[in-house]
Amino acid sequence: MSFFISTAQAAAEGAAAGQIDPAAEMMQFGLLAVFAVVFYLVLWRPQSKRNKEHKALIASISKGDEVISSGGIAGKVVRVDDDFAVVEIADKIEVKIQKPAITAILPKGTLKAI
Repeated sequence: MSFFISTAQAAAEGAAAGQIDPAAEMMQFGLLAVFAVVFYLVLWRPQSKRNKEHKALIASISKGDEVISSGGIAGKVVRVDDDFAVVEIADKIEVKIQKPAITAILPKGTLKAI
């Protein structure tokens, strides 16, 4: 327990003098900057890249594309509106899906192979 007492005395002496260590301030600022860079590289940048790719995918949807929705429904696009795409999932069975719910465009002929 004696190590707590010496630390407390050292802290009290530094605080009483009113001096702030400039190296400690720079260290805290540097640590904050490192956290900001790691946050950007690990979280922000990859998410931004995924969003950009998904927006490009949504913009490129056209009639005749074979797509998969986020719910796992696979089908062929029959008609495309501003916000929705009509997808044929079986012979003469059509489903209206929001365009942002489409997660992938499949290569032609994939549905017949399934």
